[in-house]
Amino acid sequence: MAHKPDPQARIADNKKAAYNYFFEEKYEAGMVLQGWEVKALREGKVQLTDGYVVIKGGEMFIIGCQINPLKTASTHVTPDSIRTRKLLLHKEQIRRLIGKVEQKGYTLVPLNLHWKAGKVKCEIALAKGKAEHDKRDTIRDREGKREVERAMKQRSR
Repeated sequence: MAHKPDPQARIADNKKAAYNYFFEEKYEAGMVLQGWEVKALREGKVQLTDGYVVIKGGEMFIIGCQINPLKTASTHVTPDSIRTRKLLLHKEQIRRLIGKVEQKGYTLVPLNLHWKAGKVKCEIALAKGKAEHDKRDTIRDREGKREVERAMKQRSR
């Protein structure tokens, strides 16, 4: 039986990514964070929808992931909510991703942030952009599933 992750462990999801991209491979990366960012993540003050991952100098960074500081943030720290944050992966994985991303049409997108053994992890995906007709197919499938669920709900009453 597959192990389901604890719903409490989820911090944020990038729901827009599944609509805009086909996922080829998924990876789990650690994040380098400051103390105020971890506290804000515990409160759920994060937005992933505009985030994307870049590779510079053999290292991976997430850009556009917005972590809003808490009102109780320390006065001696100047929080920057949209700073570039480093992602931690094995060198072999980074090398493999560099080769894939250089191919036409591939990009790296963050899917979600979650807790694992007390550490914040970012699930990223090697993705290929969807064409407009693919997006329409996604919407049609979603609406079809919704109608089937409605019909089943009506039937069970």
